[in-house]
Amino acid sequence: MTPRSRTWLSFSEAFDLPLVVDLRTAARALGLGRSTAYKLIHQDSFPCRVLRLGRQYRIPTADLLRALGIEERPIYPADLRAGADFQEQRDSVTEFEPEDYA
Repeated sequence: MTPRSRTWLSFSEAFDLPLVVDLRTAARALGLGRSTAYKLIHQDSFPCRVLRLGRQYRIPTADLLRALGIEERPIYPADLRAGADFQEQRDSVTEFEPEDYA
C-alpha cells in the first residue's frame, strides 16, 4: 500500500469553501493528516473552533481561515463589476406608484 500524497488547499480553493467544512477538508487546509486532526480534537488542541453535529465534526470556514492567518477575503474585479451592475439596475428601476382606488 502506497502512502497518499497530501496536497494542501490552494489559495483560491480556500476562498471558495462553504460556510462550514468537514474535518478532512480543514485538516487538508492545515496540512494535517486525518488521524492527527482527530487526535488534536480529542486533546482540545485543534487550531480552530470545532462543531460536533451528531457523529460528525464541522469547522466554520471563517475560523479556519483565521487559523491560517487569513483575516479578510480578497475582492476580485469581477465581484466589483457585478456589484456595480446590480447598483445600476437598482437605480434604473422606477418605483412602483400605487394607484388610488378611492
